[in-house]
Amino acid sequence: MQKAVTEEAIRRKYIELLDDLDERGRRRWAAVEARALGRGGIATVARATRLSDRTIRTGLKELAQGDEIGTHRQRRPGGGRKSFKQTQPGLQSALDRLIEPTTRGSPTNPLRWTIKSTQRLAKELRKQEYEVSATTVRRMLSDLGYSLQGNRKTREGNQHPDRDGQFCHIADRVGAQKRRGEPAISVDTKKKEVLGNLKNAGQTYRPKGHPEEVETHDFPDPKLGKAIPYGVYDIHTNEAGVSVGISHDTAEFAVAAIRRWWDQIGSIRYRNAKRIVVTADSGGSNSPRSRLWKMELQNFADEAGLIVEVAHYPPGTSKWNKIEHRLFCHITRNWRGRPLKTLEIVVESIGATTTEKGLEIHAWIDDEKYEKGKKVTKEQLSQCQIKPLAFHGEWNYEIYPRKSKNR
Repeated sequence: MQKAVTEEAIRRKYIELLDDLDERGRRRWAAVEARALGRGGIATVARATRLSDRTIRTGLKELAQGDEIGTHRQRRPGGGRKSFKQTQPGLQSALDRLIEPTTRGSPTNPLRWTIKSTQRLAKELRKQEYEVSATTVRRMLSDLGYSLQGNRKTREGNQHPDRDGQFCHIADRVGAQKRRGEPAISVDTKKKEVLGNLKNAGQTYRPKGHPEEVETHDFPDPKLGKAIPYGVYDIHTNEAGVSVGISHDTAEFAVAAIRRWWDQIGSIRYRNAKRIVVTADSGGSNSPRSRLWKMELQNFADEAGLIVEVAHYPPGTSKWNKIEHRLFCHITRNWRGRPLKTLEIVVESIGATTTEKGLEIHAWIDDEKYEKGKKVTKEQLSQCQIKPLAFHGEWNYEIYPRKSKNR
């Protein structure tokens, strides 16, 4: 009976003081009560307060050793549960790989959101033998730049019923290339930039009261023309090559940029490659409907001795192309507020672009004149070794070289 009365009294005192005690104060108060009760005091206080006996013993040690923590600390340096980054170093990258194929959001905005629940993600990670809860996954998603948002209907062009299936197909093919140690690239044309001493959006640091002076009107100068950057982004290595054209954004120009990347970078990095996977939008110079695009890729396959496998993003989903949010947005940030007066400045700005994740860009000028409206006949296209894949052959196809690499 006396034991129950003692526990009840301790519980009442603990509840009254709880709001005024921090973590350190709670364990020390519990230790004082346990020491006052003598034998069995630790167990009694633990039952009354629901604190663990280990916490109370820690408080007793601190009382015996004196105040070694300092007035502004709750624990000694190194105390408390270890971060998952220390105990499971591969967990965060495993989570990013798991959700990346279904990631959505603005590619130029670091804030992203995912359609998978934290419970499902935690379950998948536990299947990979990670010890993780839904709460930990939620905290990790926040660290990775994801956010929890409500449903909202949006229109992304014509929504194809197999859109998500195509996203998964692209993710599978890129992953297979990585396992084989062969190249997978993302390609696209960046927005054309008018050259000249013209206002460029954004701000840059300069002496106060001395902004860069530019032309009052943004009329293009025919003599300077426009810069047309076409990017080739190596998904595996976070490295890119950008060809800056001066004439027209044609399929011939697009494949020339891929060829230059392969000659300058790809063939050196992937010496034993037999296949290259190209992911691209469904419009513009790399449209799957363009005969010239396919014929030029056939010429590239013949020259490089590679099987060229192409996977197009469905119509209306171009902003999820890797190159958009891993390359182009960083280039735009790098030259913001800086007038693009010449081609050399454009190339220099692109080549100087870096990120904390180690993005490396090689940039060069392509001064060839590419003809607009160049036609390819059905007979010419029939000579190409193009094999549509079983899943949406209009988006996914392979182009085989017509001669071996050694000929």
